[in-house]
Amino acid sequence: MFEQSQNPGKAPVNKIVIVGGGTAGWMAANLMAKHWINKGFEITLIESPQIGIIGVGEGSTPQLKGYMDALGITEQQWMPACNATYKLGITFKDWSVRPGFTSYFHPFPAQPDDYTAPAFFHNSYVRRQGIDVEGHPDHFFLATHLAAQKKSPIASENFPFEINYGYHFDSTLLGQFLAQIARDQGVKHVQATIDDVRLSGSGSIHSVVTDEGQEISGDLFVDCSGFRGLLIQQALKSEFVSFGKNLFNDSAVVVQTQGEDELESQTISTALKYGWAWKIPLTSRIGNGYVFSSSFCTPDQAETEFRQHLGLLDNEVAVRHLKMKVGRLEQHWTKNCVAVGLSQGFIEPLEATALHLVQETVEGFIDAFEKGDFTDRNRGAFNKSINERFEAVRNYIVAHYRVNSRSDTDYWIENGRNEHLSSSLRSVLETWVRGKNISDELDRQDIDRYYPSISWNCLLAGYGLYPEQHQLKPGNALAHKYKLDEIHSFIRRCGLNFRSHRDEMDRLTNKSI
Repeated sequence: MFEQSQNPGKAPVNKIVIVGGGTAGWMAANLMAKHWINKGFEITLIESPQIGIIGVGEGSTPQLKGYMDALGITEQQWMPACNATYKLGITFKDWSVRPGFTSYFHPFPAQPDDYTAPAFFHNSYVRRQGIDVEGHPDHFFLATHLAAQKKSPIASENFPFEINYGYHFDSTLLGQFLAQIARDQGVKHVQATIDDVRLSGSGSIHSVVTDEGQEISGDLFVDCSGFRGLLIQQALKSEFVSFGKNLFNDSAVVVQTQGEDELESQTISTALKYGWAWKIPLTSRIGNGYVFSSSFCTPDQAETEFRQHLGLLDNEVAVRHLKMKVGRLEQHWTKNCVAVGLSQGFIEPLEATALHLVQETVEGFIDAFEKGDFTDRNRGAFNKSINERFEAVRNYIVAHYRVNSRSDTDYWIENGRNEHLSSSLRSVLETWVRGKNISDELDRQDIDRYYPSISWNCLLAGYGLYPEQHQLKPGNALAHKYKLDEIHSFIRRCGLNFRSHRDEMDRLTNKSI
């Protein structure tokens, strides 16, 4: 499929054409440039000035730090440029109505949790056996405490323990920042709109034609054209698999509001009547959105509820309405084209997995392509791997809806009784409600590499998926083997080593000058 060099020891010279910019396009360009620019590859990114980016995916998992580290980009360089903040995890509000469990925090792991997490695992297990011990996850994790105190995850020098964290950022600014890094690496940037895609006799993509008539040929094409899937879906007809049967949300309404003096270090996800609203703090503003299902309410109804939620009753404050295409491709790498970002699929932004999937896709493709001697030898294995990751993320997010206990609208009732569950998810939930060790089930399925046991335990325990309070019995000393006051004291003392989030961001900004 790709022309090989005739010179022994010299890498093949191939032309890579990336169609679409935004965060996904420029993330792909940078990783490919890092690996291949010095091996004779020519990388061109075509970005249309007429097609805007969605620009509301403003949260990440801890994996983004690894991406920046791999490119040698420091936080002092990129965070102030993108109005970025730190993210310790996500608070879920009002997803459950069970007494004592109307809110919980999903933390990113920290090394000090090695001391406290065993107590949580023990208590969540014992409580499912009907013993009255504290089973709410918010008592057991450092990140939960730091977020509640509006602190950053950056510890003082005398606290040498690893703290994992993600980021919030302005996605438009991040795309622009990464674009400059890529251009500095030698990526060619063409601003044009694609009018036509031309195929070769074998059915692969030969070239794309711009609105000005310029034909740009390539050996490998990367589709970052968003939900349109200009190359992978429209030209190559890769099949799209909808997730609509168990992920109902297909729309969003978004707005930016003024920032706050005290800077949160968490995303807040609040369940509303027909979906959920996010709150993402940046140094410059707050990003807000309401993800909802158009099958259960109209856009006007969603906007009205959203405005009430935010206290934005003034209609002069403009909002944007968006449609989401939730699902994935059957083949993310088809012929000589690999899809990255929204063109390959999208799982709603509940756990901020969009950039995670972008990064996994690009890194996985680079690895498969190189190990296959720059041929399509490993295409099948690559597609299988990415699909498994999409399905694992899907299962975890579906679980948020399936175990909800709300009954105020048909939306929540239908989510709570939805039986369109994968066998994998069904087994995990059955293991939990039967009072068995959920870690064993995750190991059996080999899915803890996607979401670890802590995440699953926090989710199910955080919703209060336990026997009712009147069903619980007092436990013996073995059941109460962990002392909650000692755990609280340990976490509090650890927290003394961290600055406020606002102070940390001010320090970071000053260091960048």
